[in-house]
Amino acid sequence: MILEEHPHSTIVTDSVTSDGLADFISRKGGCHHRYRRGYKNVINEGIRLNEAGEECWLAIETWGHAALRENYFLDDGAYLAAKLIVYAAKLFREGRQVHEAIASLKQPLESKEIRIKLADPDFKSYGAAKLEEAKSKAATMPEWNIVEPNYEGLRVSCTNADEDGWWLLRMSLHDPVMPLNIESNVEGGVAAIERKLRELGVLLN
Repeated sequence: MILEEHPHSTIVTDSVTSDGLADFISRKGGCHHRYRRGYKNVINEGIRLNEAGEECWLAIETWGHAALRENYFLDDGAYLAAKLIVYAAKLFREGRQVHEAIASLKQPLESKEIRIKLADPDFKSYGAAKLEEAKSKAATMPEWNIVEPNYEGLRVSCTNADEDGWWLLRMSLHDPVMPLNIESNVEGGVAAIERKLRELGVLLN
């Protein structure tokens, strides 16, 4: 909806969004800016980009918080709902339904989140060290590519045929936990990536 109104807009999302979404935004003429978790982080990044001269009309987090430039980047669900209703009515007049607008959005075949608990009292420093260690190990793996730019944790693209996906290891915003998100476009791909991470010692439990 936003990209129809503003075809070249940057769309800010949080860090765990899929490669399929990035491809969808690109094919619609926009630019995907994958940022950090937390709706305030996402919204503030959208505001920052506009102030820096980069056109951004939507900042949206995985949990559904969405803020629009036209509404002063307020986290306003009622405004968004009203806008979607108007959009649905427009599509209905054209003989289309809302779901058709995202029919080409590719969904991962498999996905998984593992929450690694950190027992060290200084869990932030411990987690930061583990991220650096994971980055060094990932860099040695054939067909694994560290994704840059990346604004939170470590994101790695896995291009082996039996993996075809990505993983993201990051620190939780508030808790002594390191969430690990894995997605794959092939059957058994998540298990293959997870198995390799365990062999490398990236998974801590």
